[in-house]
Amino acid sequence: PVLLAASVDARGGERVLEAGTGHGAAAICLAHRVRDCHVSGLEIQPDLVRLANDNARLNGLSASIDVMVGDLVRPLPRLPAGTFDHVMANPPFLDAARADVSPDAGRAAANVEGAADLADWIAFMLRMVRPKGTLTLIHRADRLDEILSLLRGEAGETVVFPLWPRQGTPAKRIIVRARKGIRTPLTVAPGLVLHDAGNGFTSEADRILRGGALDIVPG
Repeated sequence: PVLLAASVDARGGERVLEAGTGHGAAAICLAHRVRDCHVSGLEIQPDLVRLANDNARLNGLSASIDVMVGDLVRPLPRLPAGTFDHVMANPPFLDAARADVSPDAGRAAANVEGAADLADWIAFMLRMVRPKGTLTLIHRADRLDEILSLLRGEAGETVVFPLWPRQGTPAKRIIVRARKGIRTPLTVAPGLVLHDAGNGFTSEADRILRGGALDIVPG
């Protein structure tokens, strides 16, 4: 969630929507870094909605964050389509047909797709973001082809940003950012190495985890 929030290029006065807010970590990190933006959150589990709003209040961000109960397959009328400058999400990573589902209901809901699959998540993000606005998600690297196929024809200026566990190891997670209605070709960014040889965070990863922005566009 911290890396997701760091990769959203929001500015003061802009509106951000997070699909699947959970306990609010990404929303809080973004609202803390960009003080004048407003983050709306949509979360299907009422207990997590209460927790996210409590966390926002405890961090002094109640005026900047508003998390509501809702299902992205049946969006609320109070979330009008095409009105957000940015939409971000940390969707469940695992396809229900292939996942070893945890017996813990909360963990299962966070990690395994339910009634909404990846196509539903991306369709929702595309529907809610304004033309030329950005959608940003973090996901498993082995589902990149699926993500790109769902964005094709709908969004462009796509950047794939790998998260390398260590130097020289395959990326297990990726950040993907695209702009609705743009046709600029895809770019693969150098990415970020998370851990050094001693298993600590690299200096760049540590800077971001402490509240810095993540510039995912190379050059």
